[in-house]
Amino acid sequence: MSKEMKSDIEIAQEAKVEHIRDVAARIGIEESDLIYYGNNKAKISDELWNKVKDRPDGKLVLVTAINPTAGGEGKTTITVGLGQAMAHIGKKAVIALREPSLGPCFGVKGGAAGGGYSQVVPMEDLNLHFTGDFHAITSANNLLAALLDNHIQQGNEKRIDPRQVVWKRCVDMNDRVLRNVVVGLGKKSDGTVREDHFVITVASEIMAILCLADDLADLKRRLDRIIVAYDYDGNPVTAKDIKATGAMAALLKDAIKPNLVQTLEHTPALVHGGPFANIAHGCNSVRATKTALKLGDIAITEAGFGADLGAEKFMDIKCRVAGLAPDAVVLVATIRALKYNGGVAKDQLSKSNLDALKKGIVNLEKHIENIQKFDVPVIVTLNSFITDTPEEVAFVKEFCEERDCEFALAEVWKKGGKGGVELAEKVVKTLETKESKFHPLYADELPLAEKIETIAKEIYGARGVIFENTAKKQLAKIEEMGFGSFPVCMAKNQYSLSDDAKLLGRPKDFDIHIREVYVSAGAGFVVALTGAVLTMPGLPKSPAAYQIDVTDDGKITGLF
Repeated sequence: MSKEMKSDIEIAQEAKVEHIRDVAARIGIEESDLIYYGNNKAKISDELWNKVKDRPDGKLVLVTAINPTAGGEGKTTITVGLGQAMAHIGKKAVIALREPSLGPCFGVKGGAAGGGYSQVVPMEDLNLHFTGDFHAITSANNLLAALLDNHIQQGNEKRIDPRQVVWKRCVDMNDRVLRNVVVGLGKKSDGTVREDHFVITVASEIMAILCLADDLADLKRRLDRIIVAYDYDGNPVTAKDIKATGAMAALLKDAIKPNLVQTLEHTPALVHGGPFANIAHGCNSVRATKTALKLGDIAITEAGFGADLGAEKFMDIKCRVAGLAPDAVVLVATIRALKYNGGVAKDQLSKSNLDALKKGIVNLEKHIENIQKFDVPVIVTLNSFITDTPEEVAFVKEFCEERDCEFALAEVWKKGGKGGVELAEKVVKTLETKESKFHPLYADELPLAEKIETIAKEIYGARGVIFENTAKKQLAKIEEMGFGSFPVCMAKNQYSLSDDAKLLGRPKDFDIHIREVYVSAGAGFVVALTGAVLTMPGLPKSPAAYQIDVTDDGKITGLF
């Protein structure tokens, strides 16, 4: 089989992987600061931070993208390829990524380790159980749920109203039948009958807490604040109130430590945490990002889905909470995806169509404008496909440069780091010549409804926001409880700038519909659910799981 025809998993399984201690040594991590999970992955000890915290930070580069399409964008592939390319031009880069969820891995999207010759390895481990972080988060989430129901069963000292239990169970799998369930059926000793719900693990508040916590002490403070229910008088009941914090923290004591792995070219990668960007805040852990900044000249991280979701939340939630400031943003697009936004059917994307490209490039235009609203320099990169024509590439290049963006073509899927040298040079040029004057989109003191309206109008391009009556009441309650200064985490579909997944390109004259709002008091943000977005996805008609198998000698096949 030729090099170009190999699948991602075949490339990953044939790779020569270095012992993780050698990867760590190149960025100054001693073996005593590694907690091994085999030879090719390790957790980083808490003590390492104390050794590096006083070092100056490197430059922070965020990789984001246009809205995802059936044409494919390859944001993680670009992130990994850019990290590898930095070594080719003499820069020490450390990559900071999210961990993949099992939901999309077995669903429709596939894994999240990059692709082609720009992957993080071990690919199978990363996409499956990895170091057990997601299992720990799932266990902590469901322990809290069990303690909550047990509290109600064992006398209900806090007078919890079973009709106002807001804490949901979770599982890291796309399982639509668990969205709405009834628990407590059977005998009196089996608990109080009530409606309950499941979310996917990456939507759990504990995932968000783990990714935003500075250390174990901060983790426990945040777990304390989780609101699990309301009592008969409407007062919040927290995890601390039902004595759940200590046991949850015990389950999470190792999960909070960042994971170190490597790319195919042995570039260090800190892969830690994994909230979805459409239903959560979409960024890897603060601890991993801050550690990458101390260990490398350049820290390259990414935020999930399009810039309207992941990048906005990176700027307005993660950077605000952690005191981070990006120095540059790489915005990923493909000719295929832009033509898809211009109305071309999926099976026609390989054909040259400059008219469709001109029509669809408005999606890229809006994302460029959005990043510039944060006063951060932008570099646009096209993830190259063999079907791209010189005329199409030239059009996109000119379009970007007219909007004060550097532009680079990336061939990292096919060529690895060598295919990203042009992009790496443009990133470095931008870091050296353009100053980031980063600021969040809105102020802390702005009322929650106005924060939602600001995001909807400024980032999505909406005409206005329609709040359902339930959402209005919830907003008033949240502000009454003292959480009005929190940033907002918008839960919205990823495929469109609007809350209607079918509106591609750059929709106009639409409203954003807010149907529900709730506070994640431990994470420190307010979640606004728009349109029909789901916190528990379902599997497609033909799930990726159908193709996944393991040979008799233990070799996994079919992952992508």
